[in-house]
Amino acid sequence: MNYRHLGNSDLEVSAIGLGCMSMTPIYGKPDPDECMATVQRAIELGVTLIDTADMYGGGRNEELVGRALKGRRDKVVLASKFGNVRYPDGRQDVNGRPDYVPHACDASLKRLGVEVIDLYYLHRVDTEVPIEDTVGAMARLVEAGKVRHLGLSEAAAATCRRAHAVHPITALQTEYSLWSRDVEPEILPACRELGIGFVPYAPLGRGFLSATITGLDVLADDDRRREHPRFAQANLERNLALLTTLKEIARARGCSPAQVALAWLLAQGPDIVPIPGTKRRRYLEENAAAIDVALERADLETLEAAFPPGVAAGGRYPPGGMRRVGL
Repeated sequence: MNYRHLGNSDLEVSAIGLGCMSMTPIYGKPDPDECMATVQRAIELGVTLIDTADMYGGGRNEELVGRALKGRRDKVVLASKFGNVRYPDGRQDVNGRPDYVPHACDASLKRLGVEVIDLYYLHRVDTEVPIEDTVGAMARLVEAGKVRHLGLSEAAAATCRRAHAVHPITALQTEYSLWSRDVEPEILPACRELGIGFVPYAPLGRGFLSATITGLDVLADDDRRREHPRFAQANLERNLALLTTLKEIARARGCSPAQVALAWLLAQGPDIVPIPGTKRRRYLEENAAAIDVALERADLETLEAAFPPGVAAGGRYPPGGMRRVGL
């Protein structure tokens, strides 16, 4: 495994991290024992950035990660997120109020079973609260020793600048992959200007870029991707045609399409640290091995031509989710 610093900070992490969202039910029902083993195998492979959030599984994801890290806490950079709130009736909202911030953090610390979170993100920007107020409250967590570094998720370039003026932002976590290149015109340049590391989530397009989703029939009935526009039948049929080039390069390089997609991201700059999510060791091992895939300039140019910005059919979230990104 190779290692990178997040932006201008002193926080060094593995060049490929592990996203843990799918370890609690969202893309079908996971096997808790396999999930635990996946986190522990990640550490064996030198994967140090482990990412969770208080919203995943209503807190159960943090509890699972906490159990998996027992006796291994010093080997990882532990990241979690707050601010996305799901109510018992299924409603979802965003809460960035300063008085909520310490309560959310304390609850995460308890579920994780740790004394400090290495990288604490605001999961979504609360449009009812000035970002300066939310980040000010997050900064007080750093002062209290409960959090080491601050991050934002799905924030616009202007929001990053305002937040960074209050307290250094170590990382921005936003969707970025071959079929989601929205960040390239403004957000990624702003992060580089400010010295903020960039952590792409869904770097495999929620599994699409692994070329294993050949139709809706491979997704469980309760798989959340069935609600995403890009996986709607008509859109999925159009999107599958995009995979031809990806698969051709994978065959030429003797690796998997997923590894090519991750290698493309890693080649976008030394400040890029993708966190592909999985709940199985075999996919974790495949993803981690992408660090050894060396794409030539011609490969990168071919991929970028095959996946120009905006090429994917359908939005990356349902309408309600899209209203909460890029704020």
